[in-house]
Amino acid sequence: MMRILIMLFTMLPVVLGAASVVLFTKTAFFRAHRSPVDGGKMLGGERIFGDHKTWIGMLAYLVFCTAAQLLVGLFSRALGLEAYNQMYSLHQNTIPYNLMIGALFGLSYALFELPNSFLKRRMHIPPSAHAGGLRGAFFFILDQIDSLIGCAIVIGIFSDARFPALVQYVILGAAVHIAVNLLLVALHARKSL
Repeated sequence: MMRILIMLFTMLPVVLGAASVVLFTKTAFFRAHRSPVDGGKMLGGERIFGDHKTWIGMLAYLVFCTAAQLLVGLFSRALGLEAYNQMYSLHQNTIPYNLMIGALFGLSYALFELPNSFLKRRMHIPPSAHAGGLRGAFFFILDQIDSLIGCAIVIGIFSDARFPALVQYVILGAAVHIAVNLLLVALHARKSL
């Protein structure tokens, strides 16, 4: 149980950052500054990534995950909780370190969503749509873990976590991702799981 709590605390900046981005996408500022990463370009008759992967969204992941990591670091130091955050297993809890880790979490979260979007466009699945059958199940799982794989790589590089623990981070992160999505749907901040 303690291991799960440590993992959840370690992933808290990612969870807070990603949830903040979902809320940010509902703002007029976001809508006014949407510019697709793929610039509207097509490949094989389909958009490369689609309208839902935007530069402002990528920047938002970077900003919100960085802010969340910084706040978690300050909170951890103030309450003496650094031993319960794996990001401090090899490195000291400093402002520059937290800024770097937060930025890497945000960047990896955003970048690791792109291959999934690319695959969906090649399979003619529109953004935010769900496919049926086995293909739908595959993409549902991929939607939950794509970004977490990127974040697990950051955790693996900067902490003492090894491969089995990184797999656990992805699995636990997927469960948290689903739980947060359910909450956001209940709050009408998200349309579907």
